Amino acid sequence: MARYDESLKLEVVQKYLSGSVGHKALAKQYGVERTSLQRWIERYREHGESGLRKKYSQYSEKFKLSVLRRMQRQCLSQAQVAALFDLRGGSGVVAKWLRQYHEGGPEALKPKPRGRPKTMPSPKPPKALPPQDEDASALEALRKENEHLRAEVAYLKKLEALVRAKRQAAPKERKPSSS
Repeated sequence: MARYDESLKLEVVQKYLSGSVGHKALAKQYGVERTSLQRWIERYREHGESGLRKKYSQYSEKFKLSVLRRMQRQCLSQAQVAALFDLRGGSGVVAKWLRQYHEGGPEALKPKPRGRPKTMPSPKPPKALPPQDEDASALEALRKENEHLRAEVAYLKKLEALVRAKRQAAPKERKPSSS
């Protein structure tokens, strides 16, 4: 939902461009954020009235990449690039593209499908190993388990032997006899 309609934006921008009032006073008079007003002015200067219209668009990977390259080549700010290409969402959109590009390269700039998937995806069957590999891996797993169990039994035998030796080495206390 648009916060401000196109006619209000146009009226405020034209008042500013007439030179009678500054952008701070206009922002206060119309209850508009100063940064929004500055953005409207830039868009109006670059694209005329069409720059103030609400627009929904999905940008291609190629377009996003060209925007980022031009920004780098001409040393433009994100806000300047957003105004130059009439990008809705302003510098935030450019910042997002830049972050995606740095994190995942050009592939990350591809448009993602929007909304919910139409149907539930069917579960993919687990990849079956070829029978030879399955037998070999099962055999290897059994060998490792066998080795582990042998080590465990040897450890328990050793522990039992140590406990027995400790008991034998301890001096036995004799109870005094009552004779």
